[in-house]
Amino acid sequence: MYKFAFLLALSIGLALAKHEEYNGSVVYQVKVANMEQAQQVYALENKLGLDMWSYAAPSRPGLVLVPGPMRQRFQTEVAALGAQFEIQIGNVKEAIELEEKMLAAAASRNSSRSGRLTLDKIYRYAEINDYLDELAEKYETVTVVSAGKSFEGRDIKYLKISTTNFEDLSKPVVMVQSMLHAREWVTLPVTLYAIEKLVVDITDKDLVDKIDWIIVPIANPDGYEFSHTNTRFWRKNRSTGHLIGNLCQGVDLNRNFDFNFGSISSNSPCSETFHGPGPFSEPESLAIRNIVLGNMNRIELFLDIHSFGSLILYGYGSGDLPANALTLNVVGVRMAQAIDAVKWESKPNYRVGNVAMILYRVSGSAPDYVQAIGIPLSFTYELPAYRNQNNSLNGFLVDPDFIEQAGVETWEGIKNGAQWVLQNTRRK
Repeated sequence: MYKFAFLLALSIGLALAKHEEYNGSVVYQVKVANMEQAQQVYALENKLGLDMWSYAAPSRPGLVLVPGPMRQRFQTEVAALGAQFEIQIGNVKEAIELEEKMLAAAASRNSSRSGRLTLDKIYRYAEINDYLDELAEKYETVTVVSAGKSFEGRDIKYLKISTTNFEDLSKPVVMVQSMLHAREWVTLPVTLYAIEKLVVDITDKDLVDKIDWIIVPIANPDGYEFSHTNTRFWRKNRSTGHLIGNLCQGVDLNRNFDFNFGSISSNSPCSETFHGPGPFSEPESLAIRNIVLGNMNRIELFLDIHSFGSLILYGYGSGDLPANALTLNVVGVRMAQAIDAVKWESKPNYRVGNVAMILYRVSGSAPDYVQAIGIPLSFTYELPAYRNQNNSLNGFLVDPDFIEQAGVETWEGIKNGAQWVLQNTRRK
C-alpha cells in the first residue's frame, strides 16, 4: 500500500534527476533473535514498501533499503518487534554516485585496450552482445544464439561452446546464467570470465573437449538496462499491465517458473518478489525454459549466478529435499571449497545447503524448476557482497577492484562442478 502511494507520487511529479529517487534512502542492518522476529521483519517488506536486500535470520543480519519517507516508521516498527538495527549506508544516493564514478574511472583507464573485454568494469547490454558476436566470428567453437526477445524487444543472447558443434550427444552439457535479477551487476563478470576460460584463455582443456557449454550472460536485458539508465536497484523485468496506470512494473523472473508457482511469493505487482500473472508469463523466463527443455537430456549441471551472500544453494525452496539431496550437498561443498581456496581472506567462507533452510523459503525459482524436471544438479550461487574499508559501498554496489576477483574465484567453483560431472556423469 505504502509502496503504491510512493510510486504514484513519483509518477505525477516532475521528472527526477538520475538517482534522485534514492535521495534520503538508507540501508539498515537488522539483527533478529529468533525466527519469529525474522518473519515479522520480513512482513514489513510489503507493509512499508521496503526492499529487502538480504533477509535477517538468527545466524546472520539482514540488509534493508528503506525509502526516506519510511525511515521513522521503519525504526518504530522494528524497535517494537524487539529487533536491533543500525545504519549501514547513510546516504544511498551518494553511494550510487560513488560507484558510478569508480566504474567510469576504471572504464576510462582501459578505453585504449582492444581485442578483448577487460575484467575491471561493468559492460552494458549492447557491448556484451557485440562481444558475443565477435567471439562467434573468431572462434569455431562458439555459436551465438538468441533465445527470443525480452518484453521490450531485446535479444536474449547466449553462447553455445562446443568442439563438436553440439552434435556429439554423448557429451554432457553445463549451463550457466547470470543477470536474472537486474541489479546484481557483479554476476555478469562471472559468466564473462567463464567464457574467457572456455574460449580465449583455455587452461582446462578437458572441460572444453569433453563438455558442451551454454552460457547466458544477461537473462534479463530490459531490467539490466533500466538499472543503468534509471533505477540502480531495479530487480525485476520491465513488463507492464499488472496494475492500472502501470505504476508498478515488472515481474521477479526468479519467481515466474513453473514449480510451486505462487505458493511462497507475492501476488502484489508492487512487491519486489511479484511472481507475475502465471508461470512463464514473462518472455525472459520462457526463453530460459526453452533453452533448458531443448537440452534437458544432456544438461547435467545448471548454475544460476546471483548476488549476494557467499552461498551455494540447492532446492527445493519449500524446504522439501530432492531425492539426490546428498549428492547436491556433496557437489555444493566441493564447489564452495574450491572458491574458498582462492577467495579474499576478508570474505566469509561459502555456506552450502537447502535454500529454505539456510536462506529463505521461495517458490517459482529457476533452479527449483530445472531440478524438478529432471536435471541432476541445479544450484544457485550467491556471490559475496563487496564491502570496502569505509563501508561506503556495500551490498549490490560494485567496486572495480572486486570485479575480476569475482570472476576468478567463482570460476573455480564452476570448474570444480564441471569436473565432478566429467567424473560422475550419467553419460560416462
